[in-house]
Amino acid sequence: MFTIDQKFPHFSLETYDPIKDDVGKISLADFAGKWLVLFFYPADFTFVCPTELVDLQRRFDEFKNLNAEIISVSTDTVHTHKAWIEMEEILKGIKYKMAADHNGKFSKDLGIYYEESGKSHRAAFIIDPDSILRSAQVVADEIGRSAGEILRQLRALNFVRKNPGHVCPASWDEGAQTLQPSIKKAGKVYKELK
Repeated sequence: MFTIDQKFPHFSLETYDPIKDDVGKISLADFAGKWLVLFFYPADFTFVCPTELVDLQRRFDEFKNLNAEIISVSTDTVHTHKAWIEMEEILKGIKYKMAADHNGKFSKDLGIYYEESGKSHRAAFIIDPDSILRSAQVVADEIGRSAGEILRQLRALNFVRKNPGHVCPASWDEGAQTLQPSIKKAGKVYKELK
């Protein structure tokens, strides 16, 4: 299971790297000093999943500019990932690694595994440069997620990491006003938000 603001569970996964057209391995330790977005999806060769992966790719450079790595994860094999990238036209140009949780162990450890289907839920985890879980999102299989919202959360998390004592109000995005909590401001947030 996972807990917000605690160390993220250790993992080691095989990956397909579409840039190198090669197979490798990753672990949590490989991302020390960087933000990590682990993006779980149910399966290759499905319908909503490719739209989500291409949405992440459209924002790839923005994630990179925040010192963040994206890793997509499903219970498929690295061989299936490769075949899917080659066959599904909208996935052409994917630059991030695709991890294989083929036995579902990692998904089970996180509590996001569908026993009946052998697939993971749609889940996104944002892990900070100290390997602390800062955001977790799990949604129903029938709906796709927004890379823009994951990026917005990452920007907010990055901001508060670099600016202790500040908090980000609802729908905050880069450049917007933040707040500095104080007992004197309790019940008077409306005065702070201009």
